[in-house]
Amino acid sequence: MPHLKERFEALGVRMPEVYLPDAGTDYAKWAVVACDQYSSEREYWKDVARLVGSAPSTLNLIFPECYLEDKDKPKRIAGIQAAMRDYLERGVVKAREPGFVLVERVTPFEKHPRTGLVLAVDLERYRYGKGVTSLIRPTEGTIVERLPPRMEIRRGAPLELPHIMLLIDDPARTVIEPIHARMDALPPLYDFELMKGSGRVRGALVSDEMILERAVAALERLADQRAYESKYGDPNLLLFAVGDGNHSLATAKATWEEVKQAGAADPAIMEHPARWALVELVNVYDEGLPFHPIHRVLFKADEHALMSGLSGSGGCSIERMSWEEAVRKTDEPAGTEHRFAFLSSTAAGLIRFPRPTAKLAAGTIQEFLDAHLKDRPGTGIDYIHGADSLEALARKPGNFGLYLPPIDKGSFFATVIKDGVMPRKTFSMGEAPEKRFYIEARKIVR
Repeated sequence: MPHLKERFEALGVRMPEVYLPDAGTDYAKWAVVACDQYSSEREYWKDVARLVGSAPSTLNLIFPECYLEDKDKPKRIAGIQAAMRDYLERGVVKAREPGFVLVERVTPFEKHPRTGLVLAVDLERYRYGKGVTSLIRPTEGTIVERLPPRMEIRRGAPLELPHIMLLIDDPARTVIEPIHARMDALPPLYDFELMKGSGRVRGALVSDEMILERAVAALERLADQRAYESKYGDPNLLLFAVGDGNHSLATAKATWEEVKQAGAADPAIMEHPARWALVELVNVYDEGLPFHPIHRVLFKADEHALMSGLSGSGGCSIERMSWEEAVRKTDEPAGTEHRFAFLSSTAAGLIRFPRPTAKLAAGTIQEFLDAHLKDRPGTGIDYIHGADSLEALARKPGNFGLYLPPIDKGSFFATVIKDGVMPRKTFSMGEAPEKRFYIEARKIVR
C-alpha cells in the first residue's frame, strides 16, 4: 500500500506498529487512566496500585502527575524506563500488524460510545506557541516550564503510551464513523471492562486497504484548501486540533527536536520513530464526546481576600446561595455574562461578570486568579476534571473551589482558527473517569 502511505503522510498521518500485551494478560489491570488525572488525589493512584498488584500494567510505564514534585522523581523515572525495557525483552508487549486501531469507549456518563482511531502524527507538522498556523495545532497555551520533567521521562524511554487526543472537524461524519459501522467485521484486539467503574473499551485493527482508501479520501476532503477557506475564511489549514494531552504532545515535539539536532549528520534521521507521536483521533461531533469545563481549586486560600478582590473586579457581583443552585445557574445559558459557582467549607454562591472583557469564561476567571496568586506564594491552585472531585476538594477547610460554565464544542474549531489558543485549562473532554486509558504503546527508538 505504498500509495496509501504517501497520501496519509501528506496529511501528517502514519499507520503505526502498535505494541499490545498478549491475549492472556489481564487488560483490566493493564490499562490505567491518563497520568494528568486525579492530580490532587493520591488516594486514587494508591488504590490503582493496590488493584494492579504485581500484574503487568501501564501503571509501571507512566508517571502520575500527583507525584511530580516528590523527591524520588529520578528513581521513579529510571524505574519507568527499566519497566519498558523489561516488558519488551520478556515479550510482555509485542508488535502488531501496522495499521490504525479503532477504539470504542463506553462510559457510565454518556448514552453513546466514543469512537476514535489510534494513529501516529508527524511532529514536523505540529507547532506550539503563540500564533502558530501549523496543520496540527494546540488549543490552549503551552506552559514551556511544564515540559522539562516530562522530557526527562521521554528521553531514553523505548516506548510511548498515548493519552493525547486530537480532534477533527467532521460534521458529516465521513472519516471515523464509517469504520466504526464495520467494527464487528474487523480483527479484534481487545475488549474489557476498565477499572474503578470507568466503563468498557474495545479495539480492532484497521488494515484493510479498501477501508483505508476511504479514510484517506475523507481526510483529504477535510483538508481541501478551497473548501477550508470558504468555511473559515483563513488560508492556514488546521486539520488536527489537540483536545487532550497538549503538554504531552509538546513534550514529544521538544524531545524530537533534540533527537533531530543530535542526529543532524545522519541522512536517515527524518525516518527516526521519534518524529512521530501516537495519538487517538476523534471527531469533535462524536455523540459520545462531551466537552466539560475545567474547574479551579485554591489551597490555603484567603477567602476574605478572594471575595474582596472579586467584588472590586470589573463590575463583578457575588450572590450567596446553595452549591446546587449556584451550579444550576452556572450551567444555564447566560448570554454575554460569565458566571461561576463558588464553594468553600463555609460558604457557596454565584459569581457574575456582566460585562467581561475576555471572550471565554475561563479567560475571565484565570485573569483574576493569576493576579490574585501573584502576591500570594503560599496559596496553591489545581485544575480539576469533574464536578464531584471539585466539590470534595472545595469542602475541605482552607480550600476554595470555582465551578466553570459549559463549553460549546460546535464553535470549537472556529474559535481556535479565529482567536488562536484558548486560555489554559479551558475545557476537558469528559469527566476524569472518561479520559483516555493507556492501552497501546509504540517504540520510539531505533
